Amino acid sequence: MKAKIGLEIHEQLMTRRKLCCDCPTNYRDVPPNTNICPVCTGMPGAKPAPPNERAVDAVIEIALMLGCKVVTGETIYIQRKHYDYPDLPSGYQRTSLPIAVNGELDGVRIREVHLEEDPGKYDPALGIVDYNRSGIPLVEIVTEPDMHSAEAVRKFLRTLMKVLEYSEKVRPEPGTMRVDANISLEGGRRVEIKNINSVKGVYRAIKFEELRQKSLLRRGKTVKRETRAFLESQMITVPMRMKEIAEDYRHIPDPDIFPLVIDRKRVESIKSKMHEPPHLRQKRLVEEFGIEQSLASVMVSERKLADLFERVGRKVDPRFTALWFKDRLKKVLNYMGLRASDLKVSPEQMEKLLQMVKRKELTPEQGELVLRELVKNPMDPEKLTRRM
Repeated sequence: MKAKIGLEIHEQLMTRRKLCCDCPTNYRDVPPNTNICPVCTGMPGAKPAPPNERAVDAVIEIALMLGCKVVTGETIYIQRKHYDYPDLPSGYQRTSLPIAVNGELDGVRIREVHLEEDPGKYDPALGIVDYNRSGIPLVEIVTEPDMHSAEAVRKFLRTLMKVLEYSEKVRPEPGTMRVDANISLEGGRRVEIKNINSVKGVYRAIKFEELRQKSLLRRGKTVKRETRAFLESQMITVPMRMKEIAEDYRHIPDPDIFPLVIDRKRVESIKSKMHEPPHLRQKRLVEEFGIEQSLASVMVSERKLADLFERVGRKVDPRFTALWFKDRLKKVLNYMGLRASDLKVSPEQMEKLLQMVKRKELTPEQGELVLRELVKNPMDPEKLTRRM
């Protein structure tokens, strides 16, 4: 039984203020219910501000990195999506019509990209709500059902997370991503698993749901069209409610917010300044530097690592540089609990160190020891070796 799996991925955008008010977005750093105002708590008569321009630009940039066509010169309404839940004080969530459509990443078609606002945080066990998060801007990425296994979903999400990280437009803290997974098997109906907050959780939820649906179909039973929740502690999905259809949400244009109209010049300006997506950069590194796909994949694992490789690989043999980065630099960074973005070593210092190893003035092992010291205290490698 072949599975068809599509995803709706929601990720918080890196902005200082919320989508439609001036409340700050550092909700993790303050006491509950302090980053709030009448707008983001849905008070009667409160009028929202126009959508945060930085959030709109961020969604456009992410969409472009995913190869999407941005909707320009057309009216894009901010809609009210109605449903009753304690974390949604106004009774509706603001979400835009598609800002971009028809993209592709890793063989998976991107159907739409939206701008949305986050609800508050509800703790059903205690019955309390913290509205600090309410109104924080989100990007929503909707895929076509082009994935057919939990492994394929995990691979896609890891690639997507790398793209989002490269964009520098989403929050770097863990736990800001939430995924809704839609899965159906041949002969069955579509089931949605809501609000999974990790790649590992998505993988486990889909694995369980595949087994559950296969078991029902083999016994001649019907798979209900429903919404389910993933209980990570038990690694199972459980029913929440019957699956909604679009009409259930009673979408209407928000009468308090002017619709967006995106100008082509705005898109071109964003495109000229944005970072090269990692999947396209990997392809270019293979073509431009003549290194293997496997090495290029490691180089683009972090944007700062790829930046450093390009600078050093133009002066030192690129394959030698790529192998050194994969086998030595990544090892040192992992050992010291650092990322490439934490490195203070300059491209010139790294180039000099690699030249010393390549000329056999240092063995690879000695070079690694020098690198460890350089990471702690960036300086001229030749001077450092005389001190050691």
